[in-house]
Amino acid sequence: MAGKLTRRAIVTGGAMLGGYVAARSLATALPAAFRGGEALTLASHRWLLSVAGQPLAREYSVEQISPEFPTVGTVNPEDEEYQALRRLGFTTWRLPVDGLVERPLSLSLAELRSMPARTQITAHSCERGWTAIAQWTGVQLSRVLDLAGPKAEARYVVMHCVDGWYDSYTLDEFEALHPQTILAYGMNGVDLPVQHGAPLRLRVERQLGWKSLKYVNRVQLVDSVDEIGEGSGSFAADIGFQWYGGI
Repeated sequence: MAGKLTRRAIVTGGAMLGGYVAARSLATALPAAFRGGEALTLASHRWLLSVAGQPLAREYSVEQISPEFPTVGTVNPEDEEYQALRRLGFTTWRLPVDGLVERPLSLSLAELRSMPARTQITAHSCERGWTAIAQWTGVQLSRVLDLAGPKAEARYVVMHCVDGWYDSYTLDEFEALHPQTILAYGMNGVDLPVQHGAPLRLRVERQLGWKSLKYVNRVQLVDSVDEIGEGSGSFAADIGFQWYGGI
């Protein structure tokens, strides 16, 4: 009868309300659960890598380089200053290295190229599901940081990019100081193409693709990432990815 609550209506309504409450609780709990899972993954990887003696990511032969290397995200920053630098062949481009360092730096591309170089052929595993192999040439980030002299309280290295992306990496042998973590200015034997991050991109070979940022234009050392972006230290994490992209 209209106006009367039937037993079925009460049960159905209760189930719907319970489902709504459960969904809301799950939505609230999931980020915390993901953070806990990420912390467990990070700790597990660190332990395994320590036991294994800090192995390198696999390196490939020239014959294994992929004929095509997909592009993701920005392929030609609209930033006016960047475009002006590009027209000049990046001859006046400079990389600031600042924050918690003893000797703040401003390095030209030529100065970076004059430092001992490392070339490595590695696989880039994108979070979108594809993998491609390329050759990268650049200077180890650890060499640049040695020049700047990190202060004792520095714990993270933050990379800032022309297109607004930023991310952070631990100041240790697992990430920033790992020998395969390089600031790359060359790809497959030629200058780094614009669509792949010219004039300089980061390569972090033991993490997923989103951690290897393109268009790097500042290196900053900090003691905490709480004030970087929304507090995660990573633009990718701010929009839903994890901070740690280890593989």
